[in-house]
Amino acid sequence: MPQTSISIRTRGQGLYEFTAEADSFVQRSGVGEGLLTVFVRHTSCSILIQENADPDVRRDLDQFFRRLVPPSDDPSMGWISHTMEGPDDMPAHIKAALNQVSIGIPVSQGRLALGTWQGLFLFEHRDRPHDREIVLHLGP
Repeated sequence: MPQTSISIRTRGQGLYEFTAEADSFVQRSGVGEGLLTVFVRHTSCSILIQENADPDVRRDLDQFFRRLVPPSDDPSMGWISHTMEGPDDMPAHIKAALNQVSIGIPVSQGRLALGTWQGLFLFEHRDRPHDREIVLHLGP
């Protein structure tokens, strides 16, 4: 069964599309029908299938999660005890727990069976840049 890893360099919080890289891996594999499992190997970011046409969708999602889970130095987050890695770290773990770190996408006729406006995104929840590793595994 084909498997590979891709690396995404983030520049801070936000959504980073990697649909083309995933679809290219599927096409190179020669597998016509199957399931692509996408797994991110970190606890402070997540994976989403989301609209990839209008960038306002990405900005609005990012803003929603920033409001939903503010930094730990915000007065409303005084209950947080894990603060050793900065005010964005524990909120990043919470955001990752609210989203997915693994997702399955059907493969049909050698391509990802995504809808017209759907794309695959890494959702970075930390403020500073990171190198994020995503495992792509294609099975029957």
